[in-house]
Amino acid sequence: MTIQTSDKPVVEKKSLRDAYGATLAELGASHPAVVVLDADLSGSTRTATFAKKYPDRFFNMGVAEANMIGVAAGMAVSGKIPFASTFAVFATGRAWEQIRQSVCLGNVNVKVVASHGGITVGEDGPSHQAMEDIALMRALPHMGVIVPADAAETASAVRFAADHVGPLYIRLARDKFPVVHREATPFRLGKGEVLRNGPDVALVGCGLMTSTIIEAADRLADEGIMATVVNMATIKPIDEELLITLATTCGAIVTAEEHSIIGGLGSAVAEVIGENIPVPVIKVGMKSEFGKSGPPEALLDYFGLNAAAVIEAAKKALALKNG
Repeated sequence: MTIQTSDKPVVEKKSLRDAYGATLAELGASHPAVVVLDADLSGSTRTATFAKKYPDRFFNMGVAEANMIGVAAGMAVSGKIPFASTFAVFATGRAWEQIRQSVCLGNVNVKVVASHGGITVGEDGPSHQAMEDIALMRALPHMGVIVPADAAETASAVRFAADHVGPLYIRLARDKFPVVHREATPFRLGKGEVLRNGPDVALVGCGLMTSTIIEAADRLADEGIMATVVNMATIKPIDEELLITLATTCGAIVTAEEHSIIGGLGSAVAEVIGENIPVPVIKVGMKSEFGKSGPPEALLDYFGLNAAAVIEAAKKALALKNG
């Protein structure tokens, strides 16, 4: 089944994978230990930008993702800072065992930066739309998980990754995302970013859905419902202190992610809240289902990953809060 598109307001959008490629090329000059590996998709992942500038530090591993991760781990223990890239569904699915055994088990300094995460892969369809990757990486000991909200935050996260010692998974996208940050600021692992404050309900998003919860908050405000809006770009380690504060001050939370609601941002938030200060947590995201082929915007509407769904969830959370 192919999903058809619908009209949407025009907003400024930028490519996360373009930001990744450009930032890698910058890091090549300041970080001589940085090396880049790709599984024959450098044009799509944008690692080709680094390859053109530093061909002796770029390695096309072919369609052999498991081998790529093993080689990256070997380079890391030899003192290099490897960035390994392919599509999210291949990086976390096809090479999961190697990430577990060769990277995470020894806490090895490998950065897995995957493009084409989520439903906005679009017309390539369910075989290429990774909906489980955050859950797969989040479950691994030592692995940090980052899902940037936009291009500027992607650049900051990649710069942070080059200096951070330890495994990281950074999830990027095929489609362009709405601009949330006008300029890059230093990335802080494990810290959520409060974009606005409101006493009624907290909206917590990551990736593309950060821009969506901003839109939802604007529309809720028109109805007199004032929401706190949080960009939770770090899924692991999650900002437990901030989440507990949100539960205390707002009393109700909505999470929004372009990922399955099983094992992703929503699960991480619910785990913290359930163990510390139980309040309603309503999750917006993909249910236990695969995607379909279609234009990204149409798919987001079809699967309920939009502002309308966040608004509905917020009202449900408020109803439970006010009981």
